[in-house]
Amino acid sequence: MDEYRKTVLSLLEHESSGISALREQADEIIRAAEICASCRGRIIVTGLGKSGIVARKIASTLTSIGASAVFLHPTEALHGDLGILSENDVTICISKSGRTEELEFLLSYFKRWGLPIISITAERNSSLSEQSDVAIILPTSEEGEPLGIIPTTSVITSIAVGDAIVSVLVKMLEITKERFRKFHPGGSLGHRLTKVSELMHTGDEVPVVSPDATLRDAIVEITRKKLGTTLVMQGEKLVGILTDGDVRRAIQRTDIENPLDENVMTFAATSPKSIHPDALAEEALHIMESNAITSLVILKGNLVVGFLHIHDILQRRIV
Repeated sequence: MDEYRKTVLSLLEHESSGISALREQADEIIRAAEICASCRGRIIVTGLGKSGIVARKIASTLTSIGASAVFLHPTEALHGDLGILSENDVTICISKSGRTEELEFLLSYFKRWGLPIISITAERNSSLSEQSDVAIILPTSEEGEPLGIIPTTSVITSIAVGDAIVSVLVKMLEITKERFRKFHPGGSLGHRLTKVSELMHTGDEVPVVSPDATLRDAIVEITRKKLGTTLVMQGEKLVGILTDGDVRRAIQRTDIENPLDENVMTFAATSPKSIHPDALAEEALHIMESNAITSLVILKGNLVVGFLHIHDILQRRIV
């Protein structure tokens, strides 16, 4: 067992060291991102074997931030798929050795089209790196597993380079969470980036009573709107909030003879928690959980524009 544990730790240490050593390639990574940022066509990502799998991942990540990227299989490219190329494209070529035969054939076409070439390779003096506009050199040609030949460290470091390029592009292109969500409307990412404005109740759905209302009136409104709470509004001004918990505590009070006939402001909280409609639902949930509450007032400036209950978030499976 100790031998196996040593193997695991050795591999992880090797891969970790490889990623750390990529810091020396920071300038080249930034130059690569600048070329991608100025691309007026598509970012063509290519590689064969394990490098092809990495290329697919990088293309997919680029697409996720809204970049027009596509994976091009080197072999299929030579049998008809070169038709996807245009003079406005940028290419990212991945090959550990930098001497993949199929990729070398492809490079000649990229050069003929005058396309910028970004390479990710472990060989500084390879034909791939020498023909590239930007060559990002992986820190080691050695793999981290016992045989030293199975693509492991080279794969991890290649993926890290792709992730770094995408991270710089996010800054260069000023990509926001809102823009990112446009390309992830479904799944957990889409749910996590849901805005409060997409979930909140508005108009007649919002429970409201005036400051002159009695506790009885407030209970009727809470029951009618089925949100377990009512806002207390003086015209357009928010002056308080009453929850079903406040109602229960009010009825249990022994110092008031008939709580139901008392003014609602006797029991309402005057400083309700609020959030902006453009905030993320995940943030709203955090506020609710941190303050042990189940609802928030949605304010835009001082104007009440909606109301959000914790059930609205949970039903959308934000978490």
